[in-house]
Amino acid sequence: MRHVISVLIENEAGALSRVSGLFSARGYNIESLTVAPTEDASLSRMTIISTGSDDIIEQITKQLNKLIEVVKVVDLSEAAHIERELMLIKVRATGKDREELKRVADIFRGRIIDVTDSTYVIELTGNTTKLDSFVGAIDAALILETVRTGVCGIGRGDRILRL
Repeated sequence: MRHVISVLIENEAGALSRVSGLFSARGYNIESLTVAPTEDASLSRMTIISTGSDDIIEQITKQLNKLIEVVKVVDLSEAAHIERELMLIKVRATGKDREELKRVADIFRGRIIDVTDSTYVIELTGNTTKLDSFVGAIDAALILETVRTGVCGIGRGDRILRL
């Protein structure tokens, strides 16, 4: 099962390395990892996407809590949450393909953020399924380059990851 793990961690050198090392040392895969400072400059928030049984994720959570730099760990998948990912995709846009790509980008609520004579760069935000669907909806031969941020997640309602 896919899990979204949110970690509040002290913003210091080597902290990311120790967290990712914990996963690799135990043979667990990180499918997506995003890290950025929070409103408190001394803390960063990591969002980790990993797959595994509930027992495996519980073990990962316990191991993360043992790390000195880790302040708090929450499995967002346990309750209602919101996930978003950003994708920038550069596509070949010439001739009849230009209008078709613009139409498909509009359908997926994407924005064309760069235009040249032969390319578009399209920005899309949404869940992973939406971004994958967009990639599947356009001709693969038109895709020149794809960049994705990884998933960011936050709990819904009163659920807050804070000290």
